[in-house]
Amino acid sequence: MRRIGSRHQRTLAAPAEVRGAGLVTGTPVRLRFVPAAANAGLAFLRTDLPGCPLTRAVAANVVGTARRTTLGGDAGVTLVEHVLAALAGLRVDNCLIELDGPEPPGLDGSAAGFVDALTATGVVLQTATRDVWAATAPIVVSHNGATVGLHPPAPGDGTTLRASYLLDYGLGSPIPQQKYTLTVTPDAFAQEVSACRTFLLEAEAHALRAQGIGTHLKPDDVVVFGPRGPVGNRLRFADEPARHKVLDLVGDLALCGFDVAGHVVGYRAGHALNVALAAKLVG
Repeated sequence: MRRIGSRHQRTLAAPAEVRGAGLVTGTPVRLRFVPAAANAGLAFLRTDLPGCPLTRAVAANVVGTARRTTLGGDAGVTLVEHVLAALAGLRVDNCLIELDGPEPPGLDGSAAGFVDALTATGVVLQTATRDVWAATAPIVVSHNGATVGLHPPAPGDGTTLRASYLLDYGLGSPIPQQKYTLTVTPDAFAQEVSACRTFLLEAEAHALRAQGIGTHLKPDDVVVFGPRGPVGNRLRFADEPARHKVLDLVGDLALCGFDVAGHVVGYRAGHALNVALAAKLVG
């Protein structure tokens, strides 16, 4: 990795609030985005626990990646990737995320509600700068045929990040093979991927409910794919699943704590590999 540039850090112009039920527990949650000082980074504060424990959003604090990204232990926060994607996608570098529960509001399974709240309050530039780093050669992590890797910027790409995802559930899956690429800028993130929702197969949904996860959800609360396609729901984009995977990738790479430039490409990868890549980039 090498440093290829920098930009001014950004924080919120004022606090913003989002309320809703958690996707995992169904418990009502109040989330507040609070402006933070330069170099503070992103951190979650549990206001519902004694002492209001704080967990920084960095790769070293990840304790779980099964179907979602979890930070910290019993005092931590789970399913952080949509909140982090909204902040990183809009280039909000310093922010305290206050929560009165163990997970953010699930909303509709996308980052759109968070993006709306952050956009409404606006961002301000800070004096301090944030480094932009790029790979000098491909950096790839893989497991059981799934891969995600960061490739050096192409000539003329400058300090931008492109994120691509190739989704392939195999022959006979109700989710067709699809791919999507996003050049990650605040406008593009907000317009092209922020509204893309969590999705899963019907069998996966039944298995999660049997574990007591998401028992409050109806099929149309998230995108559940049955044999004939989405159950009681309609896709917002034909390639919404691949776009959501890009959203997750942006959120998990926020755990680096610096800007990443180049081309990150995922193939059948999930949170485990995304976080492994982030940890590898941090070194």
